[in-house]
Amino acid sequence: MSEDRIPLAGSDAPLGATWDGSGVNFALFSAHATRVELCLFEPKGRRETDRIELPENTHQVWHGYLPWVRPGQLYGYRVHGPYAPDAGHRFNPHKLLIDPYARALHGNLRWHDALFGYRVGHRDGDLSFDRRDSAFVMPKCVVVDPAHTWGNDIRPAHPWPETVIYEAHVKGISARNPALPEQMRGTFEGLAAPSTIAHLKRLGITAVELLPVHAFVDDRYLIDRGLTNYWGYNTLAFFAPAPRYLMREGAINEFRLMVRRLHEAGIEVILDVVYNHTAEGNQMGPTLSFRGIDNASYYILGDDRRYYYDTTGCGNTLDMRHSRALQLVMDSLRYWVEDCHVDGFRFDLATALGREREAFDEHSVFLESTRQDPVLNKVKLIAEPWDVGPDGYQLGNFPPGWAEWNGHFRDTVRAFWRGDEGMAAALADGLMGSAALFEKAGRRPWASVNFITAHDGFTLADLVSYNDKHNEDNGENNQDGTDNNLSWNCGAEGPTDDPDIQRLRDRQRRNLMATLILAQGTPMILMGDERGRSQHGNNNAYCQDVEFNWLDWAPDHPDRAGFEPFLRGLIAIRRAHRLLQSDKFFHEDPYGRFPGRAQWLRPDSEELDAQDWDNPGTRALGLFLSQPGEALLALLNASDGALDFTLPEPPGGGWRLLVDTGRGFAARRGKPCDVASVSIEARTVLMLESTGR
Repeated sequence: MSEDRIPLAGSDAPLGATWDGSGVNFALFSAHATRVELCLFEPKGRRETDRIELPENTHQVWHGYLPWVRPGQLYGYRVHGPYAPDAGHRFNPHKLLIDPYARALHGNLRWHDALFGYRVGHRDGDLSFDRRDSAFVMPKCVVVDPAHTWGNDIRPAHPWPETVIYEAHVKGISARNPALPEQMRGTFEGLAAPSTIAHLKRLGITAVELLPVHAFVDDRYLIDRGLTNYWGYNTLAFFAPAPRYLMREGAINEFRLMVRRLHEAGIEVILDVVYNHTAEGNQMGPTLSFRGIDNASYYILGDDRRYYYDTTGCGNTLDMRHSRALQLVMDSLRYWVEDCHVDGFRFDLATALGREREAFDEHSVFLESTRQDPVLNKVKLIAEPWDVGPDGYQLGNFPPGWAEWNGHFRDTVRAFWRGDEGMAAALADGLMGSAALFEKAGRRPWASVNFITAHDGFTLADLVSYNDKHNEDNGENNQDGTDNNLSWNCGAEGPTDDPDIQRLRDRQRRNLMATLILAQGTPMILMGDERGRSQHGNNNAYCQDVEFNWLDWAPDHPDRAGFEPFLRGLIAIRRAHRLLQSDKFFHEDPYGRFPGRAQWLRPDSEELDAQDWDNPGTRALGLFLSQPGEALLALLNASDGALDFTLPEPPGGGWRLLVDTGRGFAARRGKPCDVASVSIEARTVLMLESTGR
């Protein structure tokens, strides 16, 4: 090596590949490695041009500074150390490894037996050792120039009570948009296109929650079936955007442009992030990054250290108790906030992040770290409050400052409108922000992220069209996906030409969505539900990169003239009424600073008593919300017959009808309703406002 190509010592911080305007500092943590080699590749990533041993090891960080390297350089690592699976070590320098701090990736992983640290099919299994070089099938890391001009980008910073979330898939939202050129569809730029943003604005959305955008891997078993990991819950790199969503490889500023355009439209960006596990799977998985860099530091190992302690169901669990694994996650989160201006995160299987191995602890090191972090405690943090480990369902147990996906709300509302008995009390609690779960430690109603549908499960159209899942296309004999859907097909399984069933399904969709939008808490809508998107009964469409997983942009779609305007009207009503966006539980304020009042009424306008709540046949109830100068009345009839409902005296003026799910009516201005009682049809929601406001 010539004298001007000898690496300098560089620095142990920051981790990753850092361009400083003159050269690049490379720094990689590994507590148990004996040697680390940096591999440089030619621009297409096919040929390794240099292999340089990092010259220094400081505080378990291997580092070196290369003055001649520039942004755009492709690289990877080979890490030397003991291959001793029984002791938790799986070093194999024949495997090219992704830098955990890589800001961009070049190329895609191509499945080959050379990716595995052991000899696939060998009689000794993962205890064997494979010497094949994996570089030819591995993506390569890219040195990036972090400079970006944000101009006058301003975060929308919507208060939680005013937030309406739209859960979307980056590809799915624009893949069928005819207003976009073909190469833009399914990318960050497709999401940032004026037509896409206009659709979100018309609905009244304040935040998009994007399914995983970190670089991820298509599972080998899916590739073998001709499928892909469409959802993306199989992360390979926590700092790099998924190359499949970029128009130009390595152009990470396309993500930043998307964020800026959404911000200009007043829409926040929330990322669904997967820090609970990685794409390397269990002990029989490939060696792609963490396993080969320092398996025993990054992952929670079992009592037998050959195996992994897995609470995710994906083969491994990151060890948030280890300072460097924790640092990786915290650095990644801060990067997406500070460098990419995102507004929040939804944490997949968040219970796994809050564990002290067996037990969940709201004071775990990760949850305490986010609470005190001056960057992260200012953005929206949402937990998926469950995993597959012991006592994994932790709904309501995350600390103050966190919101949580409320699966109890979902199940209650589905069961109520399906006609199940004994749901009245649970529905009432859900409509009031699920105080039984969240009213503690100063938490507020917005902590309950309410949803009826999400990416995992039936769409809204399928929820009212199928009694059973139909996942045959996934290639698992319909064994995957939950059987507990709480769905009702309204009289026929799947598509039907029966006009009565079609009308009932439409009414049920309106009932479900009206209940969601009019409840206290933070509503979340699934992409495509506004246009009747159906997955043909598939309730686990994670591997289906096909049209039924994409938003239908057809201008003649029937829901564009019916259900979509109805939903827009519901959201407009919510945004116009502070009573529907309360920052306090209605029974909460002992000092009288919050004058709001809630009453639960029977059809005769008398308050429900203990006998009514205990009666399993109570399937109709009214909710009267009031505060000085404003009153709302919601009437819900989930029974099979029409009911006469006596209207309470409004606090000044009369009543105006805002919502009628039976007729598909939802309007901000409403219609006068000068009667003493109303007849509410079977399976219908009415909402009225006082005209004295």
